[in-house]
Amino acid sequence: MKLSLRGAPVWFGLAVLFCALALLRPLDHDESQYVAAATLTARGHLPYLDYLYLQAPLQPLLFAPLAWAAGMWAWPALRLVNALLGVLALAGVYRAARAAGAGERAAASATGLFACCDILLFSIGTARNDALPLALFALALPALVRGSLGRTTTGSALLAGFLLAAAAAAKVSYAVPALGYGALALVDRRHRPALVAAGAAPVAALVAGFYVADPPAFLFGVLGFPTRAPVEYYLGGARAWKLGWFAKLLDTLKFLALGPALLAIVTVLRDRRRDPVRVLLDLLVVAAFVGALMPAPTWRQYLAPVLPVVFVRAAMALEVHPPGRTAKRLAAVFVIAGLAPSLVALAGLVRGVPMVEAMRQSLAIRAALDHAGSTGAVVTLSPQFLPAAARAVDPRFAAGPFYFRSHALLTPAQEPALHAVSGDRLVTLGAPAAILLGGEGEWTSGDPALERPLEAWAQGHGYRARAVPGGRFRLYVRPR
Repeated sequence: MKLSLRGAPVWFGLAVLFCALALLRPLDHDESQYVAAATLTARGHLPYLDYLYLQAPLQPLLFAPLAWAAGMWAWPALRLVNALLGVLALAGVYRAARAAGAGERAAASATGLFACCDILLFSIGTARNDALPLALFALALPALVRGSLGRTTTGSALLAGFLLAAAAAAKVSYAVPALGYGALALVDRRHRPALVAAGAAPVAALVAGFYVADPPAFLFGVLGFPTRAPVEYYLGGARAWKLGWFAKLLDTLKFLALGPALLAIVTVLRDRRRDPVRVLLDLLVVAAFVGALMPAPTWRQYLAPVLPVVFVRAAMALEVHPPGRTAKRLAAVFVIAGLAPSLVALAGLVRGVPMVEAMRQSLAIRAALDHAGSTGAVVTLSPQFLPAAARAVDPRFAAGPFYFRSHALLTPAQEPALHAVSGDRLVTLGAPAAILLGGEGEWTSGDPALERPLEAWAQGHGYRARAVPGGRFRLYVRPR
């Protein structure tokens, strides 16, 4: 059977499938800060300046108009846009493979295998910040490949610089392959490095503007928290071993084996041919691995930058050495392994559709707040439930549970300046309009123990308990 990804129906079908998976996937407390950031920015607040944001700044700026337009549907809408970004990532890999000389069959095979990786399916199935930089990086690859073939145009060089810089501005780990390409472009002038730099300049200026506006908040959100918080959270606990290199190696192999990524890497290693395109892609693979493995511990979404380049490179290898019967059977096994986590997650649908349950809970929260006459910002570790409740999160809790669970990352004097509150320093909480609890639990992959200090504070300060229908949430309202 001839494989082909030509034609709108194929891509439309992929978009429908990915969107369906995004809406059906279980809830994840990781989504909290990204939904909060998009909705706060839609209300006119800026990351770092007005609320604590623990990533590079581009995503909330781009997604704010979507969150504004979606209104109460902001959370599912952000999931859907990430699903569509997954389709764009596939399109970037396919076009790059064709530009690199892979035939239709090899390019379609590599792209299809990419689509079956659990790393990809998880990254585009939630409202996190993985899909946007992945799509931007993948869409840059065709221009990079054409540059290695000596086919760079003014437009393609500008576009390459812009897309790579934008990927890094959405997630800082993408800065490593972007810098790797920049170094190569300085050596191989066919890439027209001055134009690449010009394309990157507007995005670099945007990021620099946030740094100049508030250096401490910017540096803590982009570099300080991501490098220090995991060590503080895991060190001294039962899972401290995950910070070591053995755990990193084990986790990396495990995540790559959940899908055909590991098989694709082996295929690439067996391709000993050398030409400018292969040199470029091999450099990008190494750089992407460096960026992916710098954080500790290693989670599957961290490896997302590796996949687009690996599968473009694999398409080139498949064009030269088409797979035999044994390789096809092995690929089928890895495809099943890649799809298994999503299928297991979907098996939970017998208990209901998670996003439908989330919207139902949000509406119940809204009714409880309306009944209590509470209209102000809400303190909660689960701000993703607030858009449909027609309430804003207290900006100090825009990071969800992730800064709140820290202990010594900021001093008592730094926390107010960076719009942050930790569970150890609730003395600075003031008098919030309402405190919402219950979103941190096993049903959102969270830890209910994190909410206990907030509940104790609310009870100790005379906040009135209000029932929230559904049994998931507990609401405390400021006494009049």
